[in-house]
Amino acid sequence: MGNLEDILSKGSTRGQESKLPYAGALTPQETYTLIDQGEAVFLVDVRSRAELELVGRVPLAKHIEWASYPGMVPNPDFAAQLQTQVDKHNTVIFMCRTGGRSHNAALLAQQLGYSKAYNMLEGFEGEANEFKQRTLINGWKHAGLPWNN
Repeated sequence: MGNLEDILSKGSTRGQESKLPYAGALTPQETYTLIDQGEAVFLVDVRSRAELELVGRVPLAKHIEWASYPGMVPNPDFAAQLQTQVDKHNTVIFMCRTGGRSHNAALLAQQLGYSKAYNMLEGFEGEANEFKQRTLINGWKHAGLPWNN
């Protein structure tokens, strides 16, 4: 998979190519390597508590809801909770179901002064098929990375 600096460099290049306003974008496999081997690397799962309970969770991740179920009501304390749980000098990678909410969380983190904020592409469940079903096309679970109920 490469060393940690190479992975972050690849993620930064991906981010520049996509014109992302934060540090970059990482695949689930790259994210796992970083959080498994990096000392100052944090994965923040921004899915709702309901999603964690119904679909599964990543044991190495911190959890800060971006929005809560039902109704996907925005978490007004997200920024404060992030700042309490993750130092701005650390690398922080955001994950959600498919990559949308985590993109927004990485954007907010960058605005809060997190210069090493990344979005995890594909999310926990990955993309839906043509019938809007989550059939493990890609994402954390499809990659066979550690998770539990």
